[in-house]
Amino acid sequence: MTKKKAGQQFDVAVIGGGMVGAATAIGLASAGIKVVMFEHQAPQAFDPDQPPDLRVSAINLGSQRLLSSLGVWDTLEAMRVHPYERMRVWERSGSCEFSADECGQDHLGYFVENRLLQLALHQRAERLDKVDIVYGTHIDQLQWRGPCKLVTADEKEYHCRWVIAADGVNSRTRTSAGISTQGWQYSQQVLAVLVKLRGGPTDVTWQQFSPHGPMALLPLFDHHAALIWYHDKTRIAELKALSHADLKPEIVAAFPDALEDFEILQTGSFPIRRLHANSYHRGNLLLIGDAAHSINPMAGQGVNLGFKDLNALLQLLDKHGLPEDDATLRELFRQYELRRRYDNLLMMSVMDVLYATFSNDILPVRLLRNAGLDIAGKLTPLKKQVLRYATGMD
Repeated sequence: MTKKKAGQQFDVAVIGGGMVGAATAIGLASAGIKVVMFEHQAPQAFDPDQPPDLRVSAINLGSQRLLSSLGVWDTLEAMRVHPYERMRVWERSGSCEFSADECGQDHLGYFVENRLLQLALHQRAERLDKVDIVYGTHIDQLQWRGPCKLVTADEKEYHCRWVIAADGVNSRTRTSAGISTQGWQYSQQVLAVLVKLRGGPTDVTWQQFSPHGPMALLPLFDHHAALIWYHDKTRIAELKALSHADLKPEIVAAFPDALEDFEILQTGSFPIRRLHANSYHRGNLLLIGDAAHSINPMAGQGVNLGFKDLNALLQLLDKHGLPEDDATLRELFRQYELRRRYDNLLMMSVMDVLYATFSNDILPVRLLRNAGLDIAGKLTPLKKQVLRYATGMD
C-alpha cells in the first residue's frame, strides 16, 4: 500500500525504512526536501501489554538529541524506553564503573526496542506532507545516475534527484550500484535471552569479559532485561536448542554473580559481522547506516553511528542547501564521506582491538587488561573523555 499515489517526482528516494532510514526521511523532509521512502512492511502497532522485543538498541545521548530534534523522542518515550545511569565493565580482578554524574548528565543513555523506535519514526513520517511511504513492495530496477528512476515490483515508477540506500548490511541497493565492501564474519555468534529479573537495580548495565567473549545485561522496563552471551557458533547452537528450564542453569553457571534470579521469556541468536563499504557513494546514490558500515555490537554503537551519519548529512545540507546540479550533489556526497569514514573506521577498529584483547586467555594479555581496567577506573579525565564519546556528546 502507499500513503499517497505513486508516480510523482521527488527530490530523494530513501530505500529502507528501518531506524536510520526512517530518521533520514524525517530529517530530509524537515529540511524542505520531498522524500519517498520504501519499506517492506509497516511496524507492528504498540500494545503496552506486549512483552519487550528481543532486539534492542542502546541509544546514546547524542542520538536522543537528534531524535528529539526530529520530533520523535516524546512519542517513543510515551511508549517505553529505559534509562541507565551506570555502566560496569570487569574481567576477573580488573574492573571499571562509569556513571552519568562523571560526565555531568542525568543518564548515560537509554535502552529501546528497535521495533518501537521504528514505529515512532514511521508515525512521525506519516504526519509530514513532504514524506510519502511505500509499503509492501521492493525495488526491481534502479537507475542511480541522475536523474534517478526506481521501478518497483508492481511496476510503478518513481523519479528523483538522488537516492539514499538505508537497506542494511546486506544492502541490495549497494550491490546493484557495484559498490564493493571489505569485512568478515566473526567466528563467534551472540545468544540473546529475554528475561524477567526478580530483583536488583535497573539503572545499571554491565558487561563481563571472558575468553569466549563478553556476557552482558541490558536493563529494560519493569525489570525485564536482555542477556547477551558471546560464544562460538557450535556452543550458541547447543544453548539455543535447550529448553528454558535447561538453559537457565547454563546461564547461572556462566554469567557473573551480579545477575539476579530471573525467568527466561525468549531466546534468539544472530551472527556478528564487520563490513565497510569501499565508497559511501556512487553517481547520485548515497549510503547511510548499516548499508555503509556494520560493526561488532559489543559496545552497542551500531545504530548510533548511523544517526551520526544522518546528523553529518543534515549539517551539510543546512550549510550548503539542496544541491541544484549533479556536480554539486556529488561534492556534498564527498564531504559527507570525508566526515564519516574516519569516525566509523575508528569505532570499528576500536571494537576489534577490544574484541581481540578480551577474547583470549593468554596470561600476559590477561594481566595487562585487568590492570588497564583498574587504571581506566581511576583516571577521571580519561573516563570523562571515554564517556563523552560513548554518549555521543563529543
